[in-house]
Amino acid sequence: MKLALPDRILLQVEKPARYIGGEINAVYKDAGTIDIRFAMCFPDLYEIGMSHLGIQIIYEMLNNREDVWCERVYSPWIDLHKIMKEEKIPLFALESQDPVRDFDFLGITLQYEMCYTNVLQILDLSGIPLLAKERGNNDPIVIGGGPCAYNPEPIADFFDLFYIGEAETGYAALLDLYKAHKKNGFDRTSFLHEAGKLPGIYAPSLYQTSYAEDGTIASFRPLYDDLPGKIRKEICMDLTNAVYPKKQIVPFIRVTQDRSVLEIQRGCIRGCRFCQAGMIYRPLRERDVNKLKSLADAMLKDSGNEEISLSSLSSSDYSALPELVDYLMECAERQRLNISLPSLRIDAFSLDVMSKVQDIRKSSLTFAPEAGSQRMRNVINKGLTEENILNGSKEAFLGGWTRVKLYFMLGLPTETEEDLYAIPQLCNEIAKLYYELIPKEERKGRVQIVASSSFFVPKPFTPFQWVAMDRAEDFIKKAEFVNRSMHEMLNARSIKYNWHEADVSVLEGILARGDRRLSDVILYAYEHGALFDAWTETFSRKPWDDAFPACKIDPDFYVHRNRDPEEILPWDFIEIGVSREFLLKEWERAKEELVTPNCREQCNGCGAAVFGGGICHAR
Repeated sequence: MKLALPDRILLQVEKPARYIGGEINAVYKDAGTIDIRFAMCFPDLYEIGMSHLGIQIIYEMLNNREDVWCERVYSPWIDLHKIMKEEKIPLFALESQDPVRDFDFLGITLQYEMCYTNVLQILDLSGIPLLAKERGNNDPIVIGGGPCAYNPEPIADFFDLFYIGEAETGYAALLDLYKAHKKNGFDRTSFLHEAGKLPGIYAPSLYQTSYAEDGTIASFRPLYDDLPGKIRKEICMDLTNAVYPKKQIVPFIRVTQDRSVLEIQRGCIRGCRFCQAGMIYRPLRERDVNKLKSLADAMLKDSGNEEISLSSLSSSDYSALPELVDYLMECAERQRLNISLPSLRIDAFSLDVMSKVQDIRKSSLTFAPEAGSQRMRNVINKGLTEENILNGSKEAFLGGWTRVKLYFMLGLPTETEEDLYAIPQLCNEIAKLYYELIPKEERKGRVQIVASSSFFVPKPFTPFQWVAMDRAEDFIKKAEFVNRSMHEMLNARSIKYNWHEADVSVLEGILARGDRRLSDVILYAYEHGALFDAWTETFSRKPWDDAFPACKIDPDFYVHRNRDPEEILPWDFIEIGVSREFLLKEWERAKEELVTPNCREQCNGCGAAVFGGGICHAR
């Protein structure tokens, strides 16, 4: 097997197995017999990208076509990045080790905003012009997708196309169109124009934005009459029969989630007002339980993994969860299998399930109240009462758990000091409950309450998309207040508290709700050293602090002002099913501290019923 990197370089870098390919279940084809070569990229470390199910689904889906060979690409870590720049080694795909610039497509999944400079790293190391307008007929078509594609504007200048929605439905038409254009003498401009007419495809170079004097968007329109003014997301309504990777690639090194992943459903019924995923993936759609059983059997047989994880936004809401868990339990007994059940609500059933599948001596119980006070949980529509939390904690302690992780957010809309103080109070009550419930002679040391807080970032397509975000210094003051208050609690020695970096959260907020003018900022930051911004050890404020004034952009405009409900937002041209009217109504209900029932309790007319299936039509 040929390698793009010689041994002398592989011996210099951390974890060379990141770059050599050859893993079990990787797909190899004869490049000479293939019409379309597709490089599928996760713009972060191999260990992160290999843990992402979406890449595996697209990999399986594209490689099922005889005329396409899909290969994988990940961001080289900073040690190899430096060597490749110095020695002018082009970035390569893992399977063939061929340069990415020789492929027909470079697909980049956009899972979080802090990977945007890594997108430029991928293009730079590949030798592909960073700006789409500078690419010619021989350069790959650069296409982006994933949750950040629901506001593609801050990175619009770097992409030829964006795919809005779920990949299972629309890629076949795009690839067929490309194949036809390639056969007739490929012209990039003509192909992009025709691609822009396909459902779910957005060609940013074919749309124009104009701005008002106050900096807001005055208009956004296509340059040609035959292109759509609105682009509706693509959605896979039949998950049961959709493509799914039975033979998931088995890495040579430990990755972030080193297990087989079974996606049981998409979407969520809960309607938390801060949660973008809960809105853009509506409606809830379940996979048939019998299909899931057969998928589990096939994946475990072909991977040799010793653990299987259920994937969804809220696993407790899967209607056949008891039956599925019972089946996996039988498999576990036969095969010495571990079962991971993330995203469970803390109730008696969930705790009973977890007690069966987890080794409680090694595990901690994790749940996310998000806010300390009931008032604040009502504002964000969490649908969780203090009674729920304490009853869940009680069941956990009686079941043998002695470590509880709690996740909170600071800076939520309408937050007061009382709401902040309620966080340490809640932690203290949970610790107190343990000492009241468990007799001294039965305790295995002190209970551990680990509380973590992130900083609220308002995201597109949520009821909070119009809300001003706190400044970094305000976030820090709030975190320090909570920290001081933790130390005042009676059970302070049982509580540990930590919080995220405020600077990164504010930058994430800028990139999440920005417009096309931010492309200049991202390019400047990358050219001045910004890379792996999602990593604490590599994030640097200076390139970003320098970038905004250098590009004559005021970052406060994007994050520290409330937006008028009538303002044109950069992502308004995308239709997700959930209506703007519903999001505004939910924002009003948030201000009134009103809870909206979940989708199984009551249809709230969000608009997702337009897709004709899922929970909307199952009631």
